[in-house]
This record gives sequence, structure tokens and C-alpha cells, in this order.
Amino acid sequence: MEAFGIKYLETQLRVARADFAVDLLAPRFEPDREALVVPPGTKVTEYTGVDETATVSSGARVVGLRAGAVANRQLAIYDKRAEVIQQNKMGWLTIWNAALEAADKPPLDLTDRAASQVWRFEMRLGSKQLRNRFEMRNWQDVRDVIGDAFTDALGRIRYCMPSADGNRARWPTHELWQQVEAVVGNDLLQNCAGVLPSDVMEANRAAKMRELDAQLLGLFITRAAISDVSADSFSEFMEGHSDVLARLAVENTTPLEERLAKARGKYRLS
Repeated sequence: MEAFGIKYLETQLRVARADFAVDLLAPRFEPDREALVVPPGTKVTEYTGVDETATVSSGARVVGLRAGAVANRQLAIYDKRAEVIQQNKMGWLTIWNAALEAADKPPLDLTDRAASQVWRFEMRLGSKQLRNRFEMRNWQDVRDVIGDAFTDALGRIRYCMPSADGNRARWPTHELWQQVEAVVGNDLLQNCAGVLPSDVMEANRAAKMRELDAQLLGLFITRAAISDVSADSFSEFMEGHSDVLARLAVENTTPLEERLAKARGKYRLS
């Protein structure tokens, strides 16, 4: 931005999407749509090629699954080896072989699919998660809580081992998914705040409501005292005076909706 002479402020930045991917060498694995446990209403698509718009056909080898929407929360599991070969992205082979060498294991031979099958588990978070749910507005926000966002996503979408149990929530987690969780937990540990922004906002909101309720009660007691209301008649007085206040709110020259909107803007409690 500086090179182009374009000035900007942090408030002009927009965090729209974040991806986290884990590549796993798993020759015997093949994605199973039934093994995905996702929130109700989540769309799940399986496909047979690198082009994610393709749909599965009878007898075809499943090479990928996609669940959810990019604008919100999406999981993609796909054949990364096939993509590397078809699109000539050999840089990934260099990365994989470096990781294998560090683990004292032989390099991959992509001509042997049975011994070089790499599956990518990729979690994608869109603006509905990053901005709306986790309140990420700038790079510092991303550094502070992106780990919480991905950890939360992995807790809502799981790849399991199907069983006879009718309750899918009790299905055991697949060993590959356990590895994905471990990598996210380790690599993004420094990017976790340990609490959701929504939880903080809800706690602040509850505290403010308690404070306002105490003030309202104090005002009602003062108003009742000035009106010579006895303790026995206090509840009746509050009920009747609430109707008076409701009429005053409607009769005010400023529309009630406008006044409510102004109050909401003042008490965002973020």
C-alpha cells in the first residue's frame, strides 16, 4: 500500500477469510460422507475430481468432501496428491519431502499412489465467523483469537468412525481427525485467548442489566416515597406507574425506535 502511495487506517481493514490446512499421508484413507458429523442444515458435497463443482457418480472413487459454506464455516477434505500432479504444483512435494526427511522417513514417489497418497484437511472460516462471531477487525485481532476460532470450528464439524450407535454425536473421532486437532492445537496455541468475544459481550451485557435494574428499583423507591406510597402498596404502584411511563414513551416527539437504536449504539458492550 505504501509503494502505491495509498494511505489507509486499521479501521479500513476487513478480515474476510482465513484457512488452515493439514496434509496427512494416508494411503488407505478414502473420504466417507457418512463419517462427517456436522451441525443441522449443513450442506455436504462429495466430488470425484480436483474441480470442486463436480459431483460424485456411481462407482467413482471419492476424492473429496466439502461441508458448509465459505462465507461461514467450511471443511474441505480432498486428494492433494492428485491436485499436485494435475496442476504441476511440485512445490508441495518439496515441502512434504522436507517434513519426511526431518522425521527420518523416505521421500514420496508420486508415481506410486498406494505409498504417496496425501489427503488435505482444510478448514475455512468466512466473515460470519471471523467478523460477526469472533469480532476480528484487524490483524491484531487475528493474531489474538484465530486459534480460538479454528478450535471452535473443529468442535462443531468432526470426521468420525461410523458405528451402530444411532446418536452420531457419540461416534468415535477418526484417528486422522485427531491428528488435525492436535496440529491446530499446537500450531495456533499462541493465537488463543481462551474465551469467545461473544462470551465477554454477554457477561458485560448481563452486568449492565443488573446495574440498570438496581438503578430502576432505586428510582421507583424514591418516586414511591415522594408519592407517599406505603410498602404494602409498592408493587401496585410500580405496575400502575409502568403504564404511565409506557404512554410517555409513545407520546415523546422522538420516535421510540430511534431512541432504542441510539441506546443500542451507546451500549455495544464489546
